[in-house]
Amino acid sequence: MTDLRKVRPTQERAVSASGGDAAELVVAFLTELLVLEQTDGFVGRTIRAHPVGDPPTAVLASVTGETFDAARHTSRTEVKAVTLHDLVFEPAQGRARVIVDI
Repeated sequence: MTDLRKVRPTQERAVSASGGDAAELVVAFLTELLVLEQTDGFVGRTIRAHPVGDPPTAVLASVTGETFDAARHTSRTEVKAVTLHDLVFEPAQGRARVIVDI
């Protein structure tokens, strides 16, 4: 992970995910973002996400950012996985908590 203030929105990537319920969908989407960073070195700055279904079972998103550049981006704690453990997702209350493996 890095300081998002230093990430320039020079590239755009499409990201999609699906899940059986809201909790699975949150984990699946965050995992897709993590895979994008781990495999392509892409660091997102802004995300425009569009839920699919009612209740949502999928999400389609556009992520803008750039490839990680060690000369400009500081490397912080590496996230290894997103977990369902103690996940809280209450969008109506504006509340979410996600625990990650580092």
